[in-house]
Amino acid sequence: MKALIQPQILDDSYQNFLQTRLQQGCGNGFEPIEDPKFLFDFQHHLFRWALNRGRSAIFADCGLGKTPISLAWAKNVSVKTGLPVLILTPLAVAHQFVREGEKFGIHVRYCKDREVSKPISVTNYERLHLQDPSFYGGIVCDESSILKNFSGKTRRQITEFMRVIPYRLLCTATAAPNDYIEFGTSSEAIGELGYMDMLSRFFKHDSGGFAPGHGMFSRGQWRFRGHSEKEFWRWLVSWSRAIRKPSDLGFSDGRFKLPQLKLRQYVVSARSKPEGMLFELPAMNLHEQRGELRRTVKERCEKAAELSDTKESIVCWCNLNDESKLLRNLIPDAIEIRGDHSDDKKEEAFAGFESGSVRVLITKPTIAGFGLNWQHCAHQIFFPSHSFEQWYQATRRSWRFGQTRDVTIDIVTTEGQSRVLQNLQRKAIAADKSFSNLVTLTNDALSIDRISNFSTKETLPIWLS
Repeated sequence: MKALIQPQILDDSYQNFLQTRLQQGCGNGFEPIEDPKFLFDFQHHLFRWALNRGRSAIFADCGLGKTPISLAWAKNVSVKTGLPVLILTPLAVAHQFVREGEKFGIHVRYCKDREVSKPISVTNYERLHLQDPSFYGGIVCDESSILKNFSGKTRRQITEFMRVIPYRLLCTATAAPNDYIEFGTSSEAIGELGYMDMLSRFFKHDSGGFAPGHGMFSRGQWRFRGHSEKEFWRWLVSWSRAIRKPSDLGFSDGRFKLPQLKLRQYVVSARSKPEGMLFELPAMNLHEQRGELRRTVKERCEKAAELSDTKESIVCWCNLNDESKLLRNLIPDAIEIRGDHSDDKKEEAFAGFESGSVRVLITKPTIAGFGLNWQHCAHQIFFPSHSFEQWYQATRRSWRFGQTRDVTIDIVTTEGQSRVLQNLQRKAIAADKSFSNLVTLTNDALSIDRISNFSTKETLPIWLS
């Protein structure tokens, strides 16, 4: 009897499609081969956990040592696989990895072209197309939250590149607990659930719009399914760790305490009132806010130049090209970094600012807001926007663990921009609460006992004695 159904041979195109969906597995991770002595206790804990897992993400606040953890992890993966490890960084951060590697006795080479160096090569995300993933046994994505800011094409390119590399580590400081896009892109990059798979498994699409009453767990039109919230956090901590300070993982905070952050607001008035108006009104929509910014460029820049008239290092964060150009003319010893500058010119300017040969740096958070360590600078001037991530990342270049001085942020705004600052303050409170909840949920899932410095004993009422 002939078979009713003949087996079909898959054509090459479908085979190729299946190949693009496969994730190169590494099984489990491994125990450290070279145990680093330069890590703090909590850093060593994260390093061992990431190495044992093989593919993971570390969400640690600025200055908690993601760089030495990454270097120790990469060195061990290189020894294990016999292959180099690639570290991807935002622009100009690669040099920091080279310097940190020298400090800890680990050879790191900055590769601008197609060269490969063992044990560790480091390059920028923008130069990834020059690399071949088959050369590497492991990969580290520094400031991996930047993935969600790339276009879909670039993000797919990075995810595709990582897919065939067995050992993977993501490191970032700004994983927002209610930003499921970031969790989804991170999960997809290390070979866990894809972004849409994550949403369909744990979340429900509410076509009616934002669902009130779900607090931090609501974002746009997505909300948790009936009983999936707990399972979501369990899944998340199976491949990631979140920490804002060592005590979040049960260790002593020790020297990891932030200095004071001083916020000073300066409100300037436009010399000309809006057309048809007798006085300023708050800008109610995006069109009005943009008009307000354009109309007050000169006034705001003059105030920023006045505030920068000191002898200390200062970063001026702006949003418009007109602001950047005028600030450069008003501050004689400043250097301006624009988006149309070459990568080499940007890196040269960043290096000059870090070394102290450049006193004032003028740039945008979208250009220099990720990954750079500027503890030598304790004064920033900020033209605010509605983006809390830009605010957080930019201010954290200076206000981070390892900073020995109090940090001053001068916020230059206008009467019509009052809603922008209020929005930033609201987002800051919500983000702090959200990340605290994330750490608590992580600790609950891992059964971590947090260190408490409370010494006052509770007194029971008589009726309970």
